[in-house]
Amino acid sequence: MKRREFIIQGVSAGLVAGAAGGIGNLVDFASASPVPEIWDLVAVRDGEPGIMFDRAIASLGGMSKYVKKGQKVVVKPNIGWDVPPERAGNTNPGLVARIIRHCLDAGASDVYVFDNTCDEWNLCYKNSGIEKAVKDAGGKIVPGNTEGYYQTVKIPRGRKLKEAKVHELILTSDVFINVPVLKHHSSASLSLAMKNLMGVVWDRGYWHRNDLHQCIADFVSWRKPTLNVIDGYRVMMRNGPRGVSTADVVTMKQMIVSADIVAADTAATKIFGSNPEDIRHIMIAGEMKLGITALDKLKINRIKI
Repeated sequence: MKRREFIIQGVSAGLVAGAAGGIGNLVDFASASPVPEIWDLVAVRDGEPGIMFDRAIASLGGMSKYVKKGQKVVVKPNIGWDVPPERAGNTNPGLVARIIRHCLDAGASDVYVFDNTCDEWNLCYKNSGIEKAVKDAGGKIVPGNTEGYYQTVKIPRGRKLKEAKVHELILTSDVFINVPVLKHHSSASLSLAMKNLMGVVWDRGYWHRNDLHQCIADFVSWRKPTLNVIDGYRVMMRNGPRGVSTADVVTMKQMIVSADIVAADTAATKIFGSNPEDIRHIMIAGEMKLGITALDKLKINRIKI
């Protein structure tokens, strides 16, 4: 089967302020294959978050491929900001809930959710809608606001980041599912799967002071998530990472799912309308052989709901 690459179009300021119709077509889904295959990456569009995840995880072989009976799972969304879901500063709560249900259906003993937030943690948890979504789905939401939750780990392959204090859930869980929201970021250009891992460490300030892009890649060299689910349902196109208003947001209804965190970020960058070559931590991660940036070397399933 001939593979088709992502087709990229420019994203102008006018697209941000106007309708989202043109942006929703940034990924070519016309070549989605009806034949069951082993996919490296799945790109889904034009559905609600839960439905898109259902389709993506089914095409990858089901959640039981990643979660076994009795395993302890940690799901790490972005819950960094005290803003409602329509502001797109945080991961869609409906997506988080659906992932938890899939994990429990696969036999997980417990599914934990946390983030080291930027705004007041209890307000972020509540007003993002994620706390309620987690509890309603049968998961357990825990805080990440106290240094005592974090333990120091060494990062042998790190160039700038030689060690980090990591939340104990990451150290003690069998499965780690990374669920960032796709959005603009003033310091990292884009906030994607690799950038979302800053929410599992205590001292983010060190990263910002010591070559942020290199530190992002360095941390991936320590531990890669089991699965990465990039939420592109609502996308903050400017003023990230917190945003100013809903005027910053475009509804794209897209999702990227892959075990390869670098490939996931590369694909999501193209959906945003940027070039992966311009996102330095993606290029560094590729050079460090932490994942694949050449999407034409991957088997990609494109699903249109």
